[in-house]
Amino acid sequence: MKIPRKKQPAGSKPRLSGVERAPRTAEGIELDTSESELHALLGRHVREARARRFMTRKALARDSGISLAYLARVEAGTGNISLGLLQRLALALNLPIEGLLTSEATANPDFTLIIEFLKRQAPERLARIRRQLFDGEADGQRIALIGIRGVGKSTLAPMLADRLGIPFVELNREIEAEANLAVGEIFTLFGQRGYRELERACLERVIAKYPNVVLATGGGLVAESGTYELLLSSFFTVWLQARPRVMFERVLAQHDARIASANLRDEAIENIGRTLEARRPLYELAHASLDTSGKSLEQIVPALLALLPGAGKPKPRVVTG
Repeated sequence: MKIPRKKQPAGSKPRLSGVERAPRTAEGIELDTSESELHALLGRHVREARARRFMTRKALARDSGISLAYLARVEAGTGNISLGLLQRLALALNLPIEGLLTSEATANPDFTLIIEFLKRQAPERLARIRRQLFDGEADGQRIALIGIRGVGKSTLAPMLADRLGIPFVELNREIEAEANLAVGEIFTLFGQRGYRELERACLERVIAKYPNVVLATGGGLVAESGTYELLLSSFFTVWLQARPRVMFERVLAQHDARIASANLRDEAIENIGRTLEARRPLYELAHASLDTSGKSLEQIVPALLALLPGAGKPKPRVVTG
C-alpha cells in the first residue's frame, strides 16, 4: 500500500499545472477532487431517487422548499449544499440523509434491503445474527487479542503463540515496517485516516499470509467498523480486560511516552476509564473475554488456552476476574 500523501499546511492550496483546475460550485467555491466527487455523487443519487419515485424536479423543489434553479445545480454536482438543505432533500425523498451520500457499493438494492431488515430487529436478535455471520468463518487457527493499551496483549500474545506452536504477529510492528516510520510519526505525518488505511492493509496481508497465527492488535482498531468486521470474521478474538488503575501502572512501568506521567495519575486513570467505557460495546463483540487484573502470567496463559475453541465453531465464553 502506498503511504497517503502528506497533508497540505493549513491555509495552503495545491498547485495546479497547465489547464488542470479545481472544479468550482455555482457559488464560485473551489472544490478539491474529493469534494467534487462527493457533489457529483449527491447529484446522481438525487436524480436516481427522483426517477425511482416518478417524481419531477419541479415536484421535488416544491416538497423540499428548495428553488428549482438551485436544485438543478445540486443534481448537476455544482451546488454547494448545506446540511439543512440536505436534510430537506432527504425528507422530501423519504430517504435517510446518509442515503444521499452513500457509496456505489452500499447503493446496491440487496444491501439496502438487508439494512432495512436489520433496523427492525431487537438488539438480542442482532447479536444472534452477527454470531451466525462471523462465528466459524476463520480458516485455520487465527487468534487475535484485543483491548486497551496496558492489558498485556504484546506480552501474552507471543507466550500464547509459543504454547500453540504457531507464529506471533504484532500489528503495530507490521504497520511500522510498512511505513518505515514509528506509529507516532505516522499519526503526525498522515493523521488518523492514513494510519487506519495502513492498519487495514496490514491486517489483510496477515490474513493472506498466515492460516495460523496469534495477533496482537492496537487498542483503537475496534473503532474502525470495516477493519473490525474483518478481524471478527477472520480470527477468534479475545478481549483482554483490566481495571484502569492496573492498566495505568503497567503502561507507566513500560515508560510509554503516550500516557501521562505518574504526577498526573488520577487524570490518566480517568482518561483510560473513559476510553474503556466508550469502546466497551465494541470490545464486547469479541468471541471471549478475560480479565487479567490481579493475575500472574502463569495464571493468565492457561486461562487463555482454555478459552480457545476446539474442533468446530468457536463458542462465545466469558471469564471474569
